[in-house]
Parts: sequence; C-alpha cells; structure tokens
Amino acid sequence: MIKKENFYFLAIILLIFSIDRYSKIEIIKNYSNQAFYLNSFINFDLIWNTGIGFGILSSTSSLIYNFISFLIFGVIILLGYYYFQSDKYEKFIFSIIIGGAMGNFYDRFFFNAVPDFIDFHIGNFHWFTFNLADVFITFGIIAFFIKGFFIKNS
Repeated sequence: MIKKENFYFLAIILLIFSIDRYSKIEIIKNYSNQAFYLNSFINFDLIWNTGIGFGILSSTSSLIYNFISFLIFGVIILLGYYYFQSDKYEKFIFSIIIGGAMGNFYDRFFFNAVPDFIDFHIGNFHWFTFNLADVFITFGIIAFFIKGFFIKNS
C-alpha cells in the first residue's frame, strides 16, 4: 500500500526537478553566448558537461558517455528503491538527491550533456562550474552522512 506521505515527497522530487529545469532553460535562453557577473564571487557562465558531477569523467567517447549515463540511471532506480524503504527523514534526503539526479539525467538524455553555469570563485581560484541539480544532490548527500554519523535511529 502506498503511504500518503510518499506523495508529499514525490512532490518534492518534482519541485526540485522543475526548479532545476527552469534555471537551465533560462540560462540557455539568455546567457548561451555571454557570461553574467552576479557579484565578485559568482558568475553565470554556461558550459556543457559530458562527465558526471563537477566534470569528472568527461569524455568525447559516446561509449563511455552512454555507459556512465546507464550507471546514473541505475543509481536513480536504486535510490528510488531505498526511498520506499526509508523513514520520513531519509525520504526527504532521497527526494532531494533524486530530484537533482533526475534533472541532470534529463539533460544527459535530451542534450547529450549537462548545462552547468554557476561559477563560484574567490579571486582567480574558480571552483568547478555546477548547476542547481548539483547543489541539491550535494546537500542531500551531506544530509545523508550527517544522519548516518550523528542522528541515531530511535
């Protein structure tokens, strides 16, 4: 039987996916050919990432790209399985991660790359360029580790 609470968490997944899609559509539409300097620490500068998070494992090989995409799809399915086995706090965490992962997977499937555009920097040091889906995934993973290390099950 499907619990009523699952619909709330599925709504979170869809909300995160929608926020991510909207942000990427706006960046692609408005800033494809130019960087936008928000302040002295953050720029919006569109790049197309064929790798996984933060450009790791980027490749021009379609075989490698498709293999990584298949693995990502498998991880999303696995997270969905754990989602339904979890308590409310973990469901929230998995919702954040799944929503972000689905946003990036959508781009991999339809664009053959993920649009990254948030360029965080301090002086001349630039962090990897990322997007909102990456932010949600990162916060979800951090929350998962915090729960695992610091919050005991009752």
